[in-house]
Amino acid sequence: MISELALSTRKRAEFVHITAEVQRVVRESGVDSGTCIVYVPHTTAGVTINENADPDVERDILDQLEHIVPRQGAYHHLEGNADAHIKAAIMGSSVTVLVEKGALVLGTWQGLFFCEFDGPRSRHVYVKVIADPR
Repeated sequence: MISELALSTRKRAEFVHITAEVQRVVRESGVDSGTCIVYVPHTTAGVTINENADPDVERDILDQLEHIVPRQGAYHHLEGNADAHIKAAIMGSSVTVLVEKGALVLGTWQGLFFCEFDGPRSRHVYVKVIADPR
């Protein structure tokens, strides 16, 4: 079964912590051991696993993506969001996390983040939890 998380972003570019919501989906699935796939069905947003303890890490990533792929550039896509498409392609549209003892297997400082690059918008994240074969 696929679960859907609804998000509302507030800024053009931001990271939204989704670890707790994804963990809730895992817990409610009843899966003790398996895999969790988190998928973003948007072409101007992504998802990543990164440090969740220091918000400066998020800011550094966003700042460097803006440096590498500035909002204004010599882009062929003329809707004004070409940079957002490129940043989303860099970040990726899905992550896979192991599940053990009914919980996400993440490192001490790791968290899951929805990556907005064309906000503010209403967005969706899909989560699928798959049990290991018995």
